[in-house]
Amino acid sequence: MSKLWNDAKGNVTFVFVCIITFIAVVLLAKLLEKLVMKNGRRAAGARYIAFVAMFSAIGGVLMLLEIPLFFAPSFYKMDLSELPVLLCSFYLGPVAGITAEFLKVFIKLLLKGTSTAFVGDYANFVVGCCYILPASAIYHAHKTKQNAVIGMAAGTLVMAVFGSVFNALYLIPKFAELFGMPIDVIVRMGTAVNSRIVSVPTLALYAVVPFNILKGVCDGILTFLLYKRLGRIFFREEQK
Repeated sequence: MSKLWNDAKGNVTFVFVCIITFIAVVLLAKLLEKLVMKNGRRAAGARYIAFVAMFSAIGGVLMLLEIPLFFAPSFYKMDLSELPVLLCSFYLGPVAGITAEFLKVFIKLLLKGTSTAFVGDYANFVVGCCYILPASAIYHAHKTKQNAVIGMAAGTLVMAVFGSVFNALYLIPKFAELFGMPIDVIVRMGTAVNSRIVSVPTLALYAVVPFNILKGVCDGILTFLLYKRLGRIFFREEQK
């Protein structure tokens, strides 16, 4: 009975943390949008919703296409789902980006469910927001190619630093708790692919940091190549 109560308590606490995180991220996105998009134009209501839905759906599908990485344990797989979300935030602003980030995770859960007791899906949303918010805010402050590159570089840096600390302090222990897997087992999975991984901090340093840097760089390069080309198709009126 005690174990059952502790499991239920842990699940309720995790749901509460997810809700609080989502509210905080939305409020931050709204604040950033007010600060950087005072004179910006965006798609009209119906088109705005349609484009957010389209980018969310693409992101949800891309989450299913996972790429294993040689330097990280098997539960760390890279996908390019941040690409359509970043494009969405560059076109429509931080709030649209955060909305697409949330919806693409929701779509992925509908299509595939979770294999990480929802911890991986929560991590995808939070760490993805750490990339999207700085990148889109810096870009919308002054829309130039240079600012786009600076924004994506800043987003990658924030994602790498925050993602590693967040994994070490919360996500990995919470995954072990909710998934019922001892932390030592998780660390040994890391050791199997990299002998320098001998603890949770080294797992974050040698697996999570390069994972997030690689993801940020790949999404950033593709965004840089596609942004103007897709914008001419979807947002000709807004880009005149």
